[in-house]
Amino acid sequence: MNVVLARIGKPHGLRGEVTVQLHTDDPESRFAPGTVVATEAEPGSGVPTALTIASTRVHRGIWLLTFEEIPDRTGAEGLRGTRLVLPGSGPKVDDDDDAYYEEDLVGLEVRDPAGEPVGTVSGLEIGAAQDRLVVTLTDGVTAYVPFVKRIVPTVADDHVVVDAPPGLYDLYREGSE
Repeated sequence: MNVVLARIGKPHGLRGEVTVQLHTDDPESRFAPGTVVATEAEPGSGVPTALTIASTRVHRGIWLLTFEEIPDRTGAEGLRGTRLVLPGSGPKVDDDDDAYYEEDLVGLEVRDPAGEPVGTVSGLEIGAAQDRLVVTLTDGVTAYVPFVKRIVPTVADDHVVVDAPPGLYDLYREGSE
C-alpha cells in the first residue's frame, strides 16, 4: 500500500504552482527540489505516474509546489485531487487513522450521536485549515461540517457520526429559504 504524502488542491497563479494538503510531517525533505514523487490519480486523467519537484514555498501557511513537468495553470488544474505518494509494500506506515479519501466517504449515512439518520455524505471539501464534509440532510439541504474528530468522532464502513454543534444545520436551512 502506498503512503500518501500530500493531496494536490487548486492551482495558484499562472505558472503551474499548486496548493497541497500535507499528509507528511517532513515536507522539507519529501518535497525538496529535484525529488521525483510518485502519483495516484484517476485512470485516464493524463496525470504522469511521477512528478519532479521544481520548487516549494509556503504562502500564508499553505504549501505550494511546482513540478518540472507542469508549465502552466492549465496543467496544474489537471492535477487537482492527485495524491503524491511514497510507494510501499505491506502495511501502511502512517499511523494517522483519520485520513480518508472522498471516495471512501461519499454515500455514507450521517447519524447523530443517538444513532438517528440526519443525511448522507455527498462530498469532501479540502480546505487550507481543515476539511469539510458535504452533507445532504434528509430534508435535501446541503450542509458543511468541519471534518474534525470533535465533531465527527466516528467513521465506520457504512456511516459517520456527526455531533453537530447546536444550530449548525440551521445555518444552511436559513440560507436556503
